Amino acid sequence: MHAGRYGDIAVVMDHPVTSAVRYLREKKVDFVPHLYDYVEKGGTAESAKQLGVDEHSVVKTLIFETNEKRPLIVLMHGGHLVSTKNLARHIGVKSVEPATPERASKRTGYLVGGTSPFGIRTAMPVYVENTIFDLDKIYINGGKRGFLVEIEPGVLKTVLRIEEVEVGIEN
Repeated sequence: MHAGRYGDIAVVMDHPVTSAVRYLREKKVDFVPHLYDYVEKGGTAESAKQLGVDEHSVVKTLIFETNEKRPLIVLMHGGHLVSTKNLARHIGVKSVEPATPERASKRTGYLVGGTSPFGIRTAMPVYVENTIFDLDKIYINGGKRGFLVEIEPGVLKTVLRIEEVEVGIEN
């Protein structure tokens, strides 16, 4: 719990106020915050386990770069990998590879493990695995390690400029 003061009123917040949270509030998006104990290299399996949700509904925010070092975001189901070959073919570049943690952090303003597609530092294209929109709700990073926000997947289409893709591979 984080406490603060707003005028003469004490305010208790049950989640951090990150750039992502500020972005969602600015866009008037309803979300449910979920905190969990971050485990290094635990990934979506760990967050899903702690929150008692299906890992398929936990959406990873992955930062990639093209062979020309242009950054992009891929939103992918937990438990799935991204076919970089299919992604490169889809966007018409020679190759795509994961950005280094340092480059990803510099471009987004978030630490790896706490990367959100909302409120990022550098504008970049966002590609979303199309089956994410088949879910009733998703859990996506809220801009800090150990913090997911629960939203309706359709929100992604209204607050981000996205392109749907089919590049997921079951892990």
